[in-house]
Amino acid sequence: MPFYTDNADVTDRGTLHFEFFNEFDGLQSAQFPDLRQNTANYKFNYGLPHNLELDVDFPYLAIYRASGSQTSAGFGDTDMGVKWNFYKTLHPMSVPALSASLYVEFPTGDRRQALGSGLMDYWLNAIAQEPLSDKTRIDANFGFLFAGNTSTGVLGVQTTRGHVYTGGLSLQRDFTPRLTLGAELYGAIGDNSGLGKDQLQGLSGGQYQLNGRMSVTFALLGGSHIASPRVGGQVGFEVDFPLRRATAAKQSASNQLTSPSPLWRTP
Repeated sequence: MPFYTDNADVTDRGTLHFEFFNEFDGLQSAQFPDLRQNTANYKFNYGLPHNLELDVDFPYLAIYRASGSQTSAGFGDTDMGVKWNFYKTLHPMSVPALSASLYVEFPTGDRRQALGSGLMDYWLNAIAQEPLSDKTRIDANFGFLFAGNTSTGVLGVQTTRGHVYTGGLSLQRDFTPRLTLGAELYGAIGDNSGLGKDQLQGLSGGQYQLNGRMSVTFALLGGSHIASPRVGGQVGFEVDFPLRRATAAKQSASNQLTSPSPLWRTP
């Protein structure tokens, strides 16, 4: 958080990680009578052995419409996934840290109110994280959604046929041991040109670390395509709950990962 582009890190083994953000977006004029959308998103991660992580997240959505059209509110579709960090980079400017994730989204939201897609979504994502220095890093994602769509409420690529390709690139820098700022470009495109639901948006934001387990996040974002918000703002927080007793060595590694420092290991 707050970036949509994922990094290569996974939650420490035996730790429950919780993230929450609230994003309020003004929609593109082509979305009329939909005017604004509020997304309150809840996400839980749990660290497993062998650099694996389990993920569950679900949003609570409110879609505000023009006069004469009814506002919709309720829970959206639920995501479940697994992420594997299979390579940790040795040092900055070397082979990047590499991860992969697979998500399945269940149609738990009400499609009639545009709170859910009504589809089962299957999404494979490749992740690379390259430390440019001990304070600066770049993350890159490439995703392939081979069934379903990327919609959350009225945002995202909406299709019932064809595939969707997603990509993201973010640059982050630790300005102090507690404050990280960055920017990203994120997009998605369907392989059916007739969909008219491409997504391209930018985000600038950061994270402030309150202590070794908790951070607050903030961002401003906007886009130019119909599936992107015209302008929006996001605030949130994330916190770790260790559920198993860590050894001194494990605790030291955990402290490194919960700091804003990039992910790499010494030879």
